[in-house]
Amino acid sequence: MKDVKPKGGLNAEIQSRIGHQLRAMYDDVVRQGVPDRFADMIRKLDGAEAQAQLASDAQIGGGTAKTEGGE
Repeated sequence: MKDVKPKGGLNAEIQSRIGHQLRAMYDDVVRQGVPDRFADMIRKLDGAEAQAQLASDAQIGGGTAKTEGGE
């Protein structure tokens, strides 16, 4: 029986070459790192998120402490 190759498919050698080129490009991007302005933005967002979580925990914890203390 004859192997039937789908039309338009890429052989293993071409797929391998594409994979190597994509890895090389991706590695270059990763080595560039995160620009300072993005890092600052992430720190600000993380800080705001942490404050919101603390406020939420305080509300939940405060309500629980009152209930436990009142019993």
